[in-house]
Amino acid sequence: MSATRDIRDRDDLAVLLRRFYGAAFADPLIGPFFTEIAGTDLEVHLPRITDFWERALFRTAGYGRDAFAPHAALHAARPLTAAHFGRWTQLWRATVDGLHTGPRAERAKAQGERIALAMLRRLAGPGADTAGTGGGFVPLAALRLRSAA
Repeated sequence: MSATRDIRDRDDLAVLLRRFYGAAFADPLIGPFFTEIAGTDLEVHLPRITDFWERALFRTAGYGRDAFAPHAALHAARPLTAAHFGRWTQLWRATVDGLHTGPRAERAKAQGERIALAMLRRLAGPGADTAGTGGGFVPLAALRLRSAA
């Protein structure tokens, strides 16, 4: 499937997020945070995270959870570093680019990077490496995900 249109609705987000989390769970760097540390049940997580992104992109009021708390718990179990957030951003951008083009897709990528940077700074402190030096945060889409949704 080539990226031919913008993100239109919750159904598009559900496909996007399922593909993203499939890649994230399988990723050797960040996958263990989902599979081993958090023990994330994707079928439980997907509706919640879809609510989050629906609110972020469509300004709905469907998400009322604390998005930071689960990340703080993960960080307490095993520190989340700039490299982890950079990899999350790479996978997110590649997934969006693999499925969608348009203003909302661009906003999803920008919002994802803003969220990753905010989480990193909040967890690691204001001195967190966000410039990409020393194995730090690298917001580059280095690959395209071609797996089926």
